[in-house]
Amino acid sequence: MFGLPLVRHRPSPSTVIAVAQLLGTSLWFSANSAAQDLARAWHIGNGDIGWLTSAVQAGFIAGTLFMALAGMADRFRASRIFAISTIAGAFFNACFAWFSHGLPDAMLYRFLVGVSLAGIYPLGMKLIVSWEPRRTGMALAQLVAMLTLGTALPHLLRQLGAGLPWQTVILASSVLALSGGGLIYALGEGPHLPQARARARAGAGGSGAAVLSAFKARPFRAAAWGYFGHMWELYAFWTVVPVLVSRTTIAGLVPGWGVSGMSFAVIAAGALGCIAGGMLTRRLDSAPVALGALSISGTCGAIFAWSWPVLPPLALAMLMLLWGAAVVADSPQFSALSARSCPPDLVGSALAIQNAIGFAITVVSISLCTDLLARMGLDAVWLLVPGPIVGLAGYLLTIRGDRPAAQA
Repeated sequence: MFGLPLVRHRPSPSTVIAVAQLLGTSLWFSANSAAQDLARAWHIGNGDIGWLTSAVQAGFIAGTLFMALAGMADRFRASRIFAISTIAGAFFNACFAWFSHGLPDAMLYRFLVGVSLAGIYPLGMKLIVSWEPRRTGMALAQLVAMLTLGTALPHLLRQLGAGLPWQTVILASSVLALSGGGLIYALGEGPHLPQARARARAGAGGSGAAVLSAFKARPFRAAAWGYFGHMWELYAFWTVVPVLVSRTTIAGLVPGWGVSGMSFAVIAAGALGCIAGGMLTRRLDSAPVALGALSISGTCGAIFAWSWPVLPPLALAMLMLLWGAAVVADSPQFSALSARSCPPDLVGSALAIQNAIGFAITVVSISLCTDLLARMGLDAVWLLVPGPIVGLAGYLLTIRGDRPAAQA
């Protein structure tokens, strides 16, 4: 109007993908935010809530295995798979809120939510690689930070809507997921990974044998070991955070927060951990950042298991916040190491198969941890500690003798 150019600042593609991941993955732990309401309504315990989480994990495993072995993650446009998956996930999540009357039908709907999430999380990672191939560590850190916030978001919604029916909180997650799918559909794919784009145009896909061949590369196997050890701890920890908060003295530490508010804070701290780890990759390689975070989270788990009865509330809260920050900070860095260690035309499928195996591990750790918590109390947290130990040992033993390849 006055001769001045109108400047519009558009968010970067990685920012759009990260926000869409935040919205889409709010479906993941939506049931956990309503755990206390479900326990009262269906007369179930914490172990049964763990089964609901395991149902999501099992659906995710089935979905990622199908996508990886059928080559879908590299045959079709990632943005379309992402958008369709958010629609499906939002629908099944709404069915969980509307039509569940007990544990059996609830587990079916949560399983189908997990299948839908298989088209959101791995495809979000592939989209990041397609837009930001030269800064994958930082970009994936932003993505996983949003996954972490998405995981924590239902607890915040529950806290904000404390007087609302639990079904309303669940439905809010469905609305958020649909918004995320719309963002990705409008964004589309990045200009990189041209071989994958050519495969999509040709309608071809990698066979199961081709996808599994990624494990022949020592750097990929090393990153997978670290990732698998990290997964033993991560989702079991996220599942039991409300139990840890409710059975210690930290729930009332901040007036008005309660179990839901403190659970949100502990899980959401992982977003800060991811961003901090991503910033460190500007100076360090992804490997030391991932191994450092894995070491810290394992140490926090051991300290909690050893001293939770005697630590004062503030010290216990600080320990849990540090644990929450470190427990997921290694995830984007192990994924970055995996992505750059496999052929470009198999990135989507290789990450999907790694996710499938990792989440299969979480089903075991979640089931064991929730069951032991019900039987022996918070001392069951010791069960989480072997994950980081095995991850660290597996990575270091596998990468030994091939350090130049791991840093390539």
